[in-house]
Amino acid sequence: MKFKMTSLEKKWVLYDVGNSAFTLLVTTIMPIYFNALAGAGGIDEVDYLAYWGYATSAATLFTAILGPTLGTLSDNKGRKKYYFMISMLIGAVGCVFLGFMQSWLWFIVLFVLAKTAYSVSLVFYDSMLVDVTTEDRMDEVSSQGYAWGYIGSCIPFILALVLVLMYESIGLTLNVAMILAFALVAIWWIGMTLPLLKSYKQTHFAEHSEHDGIKGLKRLGDTFKDLRSHKKALMFLVAFFFFIDGVYTIIDMATAYGTSLGFDSTSLLLALLLTQIVAFPAAILFGKLSNKYPTERLMYICIFAYLCIAVYAMFMVEQYQFWILAVCVGLFQGAIQSLSRSYFAKIIPAEKSGQFFGIYDICGKGASLLGTTLVSVVAQITNNQSLGVGSLVIMFALGLFFFYKTSKVTQ
Repeated sequence: MKFKMTSLEKKWVLYDVGNSAFTLLVTTIMPIYFNALAGAGGIDEVDYLAYWGYATSAATLFTAILGPTLGTLSDNKGRKKYYFMISMLIGAVGCVFLGFMQSWLWFIVLFVLAKTAYSVSLVFYDSMLVDVTTEDRMDEVSSQGYAWGYIGSCIPFILALVLVLMYESIGLTLNVAMILAFALVAIWWIGMTLPLLKSYKQTHFAEHSEHDGIKGLKRLGDTFKDLRSHKKALMFLVAFFFFIDGVYTIIDMATAYGTSLGFDSTSLLLALLLTQIVAFPAAILFGKLSNKYPTERLMYICIFAYLCIAVYAMFMVEQYQFWILAVCVGLFQGAIQSLSRSYFAKIIPAEKSGQFFGIYDICGKGASLLGTTLVSVVAQITNNQSLGVGSLVIMFALGLFFFYKTSKVTQ
């Protein structure tokens, strides 16, 4: 039977379409622009890769602090939409101002702010899944979100790419082209959010009072205690911490890594556009497969595939190899993200979804912390970018091990 989404499910999916444009910008044009700013500031290629890694790690650290606390507060009746809207607007406005930055240091500072706000918005967005659909539809709805996010984000990205690559032909300077590209993505992001803001109703919630802040912090502490009685969720979070950290490190640093190896910037951008195109049908396919095969089995396949991708990336020396890497990442990127989100939503209490997803997003779409730091430190110690990227094999191996432990826990 053909899967048909409800109106509210479609509007929820649209936010994936909107925020994915920012993700694509962060993983493609932003690292190249930062490389140009860093080069003008006298920063060499190894340090450039390391600084970019440290910046993404800093954004994750701030998300780790804000995500669980705000996620807990968002579980109060009528609060989730408000927190969601504010974080989205901070991220989008920050995106606009990034285009005006001429100093590599100030660019990094504003990037951390915008990326943190974006990541925090996803704490609320992911936790909305329990309100917009039913448990038996979560796998497919989550997969549809990532799938349409990948293909939909290509629209503003292609327009931004035309501005950045052909700015001279259309009578612009590079600075003006960057300003327009960043603004275009921000407008797309906000526009795709409006339908959800208009229609979303928080159906699972905790009653709020005059002391919501204090009670919210208490509930956050209770959530960590509750994890001991939700052993499957706890063990999954450990596994998720490792394998998704590796996934997002690859997403965040692919362009930076290719640039540091001296690959042509235009080719890198087009290869990553191919990743989005491949990810669209692949994410939908895995969503369909989840109706026929256990979700856990599909996730084993995805984690192991990423371990192989990390090994392959370590030995890249030619431009064409980056294209192969882009296709391989596209095949499994959406699947591992969407299946993880819906798998977790099924094993947590729905009325505490904001609290639990606040913890989930510490090591989830808040981007990578340990992974980016590991890559940066190993690259600087060895003075070899490839060894830095190759160290991600450790993350996926640990993720596989702990996910195996998760599968043995009964709820």
